[in-house]
Amino acid sequence: MLKKIIVVLLIGLVAWAYQMTRPLPSKICGSPGGPPITATRIKLRDGRHLAYQEIGVPKDMTKHKIIFFHGFACSRLDGTILKPEIAEELGVYVVSFDRPGYGESDPDPKRTAKSIAFDAEELADQLGLGSKFYVVGYSMGGQAVWGCLKYIPHRLAGAALINPAVNFWWPSFPANLSNEAYYQQFPQDQWALRVAHYTPWLSYWWNTQKWFPPFSIIAGNPKFPPQDFELSSSLPTPQMIKVIMQQGEFESIHRDMMVTFGNWEFEPVDLQNPFPDNEGSVHLWQGDEDGLVPVTLQRYIVQRLPWIHYHEVQGGGHLFAYTDGFGEAIFKTLLGTSNLTVRLVE
Repeated sequence: MLKKIIVVLLIGLVAWAYQMTRPLPSKICGSPGGPPITATRIKLRDGRHLAYQEIGVPKDMTKHKIIFFHGFACSRLDGTILKPEIAEELGVYVVSFDRPGYGESDPDPKRTAKSIAFDAEELADQLGLGSKFYVVGYSMGGQAVWGCLKYIPHRLAGAALINPAVNFWWPSFPANLSNEAYYQQFPQDQWALRVAHYTPWLSYWWNTQKWFPPFSIIAGNPKFPPQDFELSSSLPTPQMIKVIMQQGEFESIHRDMMVTFGNWEFEPVDLQNPFPDNEGSVHLWQGDEDGLVPVTLQRYIVQRLPWIHYHEVQGGGHLFAYTDGFGEAIFKTLLGTSNLTVRLVE
C-alpha cells in the first residue's frame, strides 16, 4: 500500500511540475474571447496577421521607405525612435509592425531570425514598398536586421542596428571575451539567459515562478546606467505593456528571449557585405555604457565586419536613441543626409 501511495504521489508531482512549465494558451486577437482587432493588419501567406503603423510621408511620395523592428516588450506604437513630425520633415516613410506575438500580430511558434526577415519582406511587398527598402532594428529587434542581412540582402537599400542584442553563445566570440561580458550581467539575468539558451522549454516557468528573480527587464529592474533612468519615460507604461503582451507573455517576450539567445543558423560575423559597390550602407550604433548589451562584444563584431559603419556613443546607455536629436541623426546617417552634431566616437 505504501509503495502505491508513493507512486501516486510521484506521478502527481511530475504532472504538477509538467503543468507548471506549460504556458497559458495565447489569446489570439479577433478570436472568441481574445483581444479586439484595432490595428491595420496584413495577412501573410501562412495565414498569420501582422499589425502595423505608418508614419511620415505617403510611401508613393518618397524613395526612402523604412521598416522598423521594435525591441523587447515594445510594439509598433512605441519605439520608432523617429518622431512622426521629424519623419515628415525628413520626407521619409516608416512602417513599424508588431513582431509576432506582440500587440496585435499573431504569434509564430516557429519564429526565428530567418522567419522574421521573410515576414518583413512580405510586409514590404503587400504594402508596395518597391524592390528595395531600408531596415532599422532596436535592441532585440536587431535579430531581425541580422536576419535581413543574411536572407534578403538583395531587398535592402540600407540597414541600421541600434544597440542590437548579442547572443553570448555565438561560437565566434573568444571565450574569455564572452565570459567576461556574460558575468557582468546581473546574476538573475545570467540564469534567465542560461535557461533561454539551454532549456528554452523552461523559459515560461523560469520567468513566472516566484522562487527566483526572473529576467531583470521582466522584473522591472534592468541594468540601466543613470542616464537611461532619465530617459525611462520613453519606455512603455504599465498600461501599454498590458496591450503589448495581451496575447500572452510566452509568444511575445519569452519567445523573444528564446530566439535571441538560442542556437542561430548563422552568425553575424559570417555575413557578407550586401553593398560591395557602395550602393547602400550598414550602420551599427552602440552606447559605451549600455548595461544590457556589452560594448566589448559589439566592438568584436564590427572588427570582424569592417564594412559596417560603427558609431559608438560616449556616455550612451541602452536608451540613448531617445535623447533629443539622436533619432534624427540615426536616420539621416542611414540615408546619407546627415551632418552629425551629436557626440560620437567613430
